[in-house]
Amino acid sequence: MSSIIEAIEAALRNSEPLAPPASLSDSPLAVVMVLIREGSEPTLILTQRTSNLSSHGGEVAWPGGRVDPEDATPWSACLRETFEEIGIPTQVPRLLGVLPGEVSKFGLWVTPYVCTIDEDQPLLPNPDEVASVFEVPWRWLNAHPPREVERLDRHGQTQWAPVYQYEGYRIWGLTALILASLLRVCRGP
Repeated sequence: MSSIIEAIEAALRNSEPLAPPASLSDSPLAVVMVLIREGSEPTLILTQRTSNLSSHGGEVAWPGGRVDPEDATPWSACLRETFEEIGIPTQVPRLLGVLPGEVSKFGLWVTPYVCTIDEDQPLLPNPDEVASVFEVPWRWLNAHPPREVERLDRHGQTQWAPVYQYEGYRIWGLTALILASLLRVCRGP
């Protein structure tokens, strides 16, 4: 296991999912999997959604989606969504911890679960949902801080989100907020 993954696991060791703020207590819940491929050079796995989807079409995203009534827990929803989108069997991801929740542009409370997979784990993108899958090396993120910041006005909150440009992919919005949260956790206060 790389020292990066050990540091993430140590930083998130006692993390628990946060309840949504009171203003969102009746809002639907959603989950994403912040997925790290282990190896000598760890990478973060992201998707670009197909352009024909009704929400977030064409956007870069973490695997994930709404928690359905049939899901036993938000964690089981995260595993289900990740399997549906990129074909990772539900028993494969290893949970390191949970990042603080975020509000989506549609008013959903989104909980990011940080997980790892082995370096040789195949990905099987669902072409109905995923246009492409790409991996951003951890080393690249540390060497290329974002050069742009966007203002996001969401449900009475203003947030400033970094924008990352990686090999033609634009990582922005909620995806970038979660990425920045992960990087902050790893660097410490």
